[in-house]
Amino acid sequence: MKLYSFGPGANSLKPLLALYEKELEFESIFLNPGKFEHHSDWYKKLNPNGQVPALEHDGKIVTESTVICEYLEDVFPDQNPLRPADPFERAQMRIWTKWVDEYFCWCVSTIGWHRMVGKMVEHLSDEEFEAMVAKVPIHEQKVKWRRAREGFPKELLDEEMRKIGHSVKKLEARLQESKWLACDQYTLADICNFAIANGMQHGFSEFVNEKDTPAILDWLARINDRPAAKKMFASQPSEFNRKKD
Repeated sequence: MKLYSFGPGANSLKPLLALYEKELEFESIFLNPGKFEHHSDWYKKLNPNGQVPALEHDGKIVTESTVICEYLEDVFPDQNPLRPADPFERAQMRIWTKWVDEYFCWCVSTIGWHRMVGKMVEHLSDEEFEAMVAKVPIHEQKVKWRRAREGFPKELLDEEMRKIGHSVKKLEARLQESKWLACDQYTLADICNFAIANGMQHGFSEFVNEKDTPAILDWLARINDRPAAKKMFASQPSEFNRKKD
């Protein structure tokens, strides 16, 4: 197996941590977002959308981070399972993974693009920037690159911050009730939400802090303390370090 990713952060973290939790052997192939390697012709032959992560297994390519995690459970169901056996609890897990994919990830991502991604293209001339954007396969991503370079509208950023605040309250309320998100078992629900929430106590301290979100901080600490997470972070270069290459 090969996993193409940006390293242990955001959506790339989901299948990375799942692979380590399930103790599966795989080859990590890191793409440098600062060099736009995910938009290169060789990679778009693997994933025409030009996005990471992507999993290569038995000559087939699986894309979309949460789908990759589910695929690993389908192929290796008995290897350190990350899905509940109970159908209702499995449904709860999928409600949380659906929510993070359709809501939580997007608001955090937009602020991340505003704060960091736009800086990746500041040094490019207009011609160089448009040549880079021309290689982006998805129209909506082209728009996002242009907005990141020009600056997102304040009303959009304000709305995304409102959504982040709502998301944090939703997570905290659930984690006040339960040790883990879906049930009393650590599942893909936790991995997929951890991928977005990890580090928010630093980047979004107005929302995630000891006073307002003690349950989230405890949850983040418990996942970071898991042997698989420690091994992943120790052995995999991060997306942000790669940007400096």
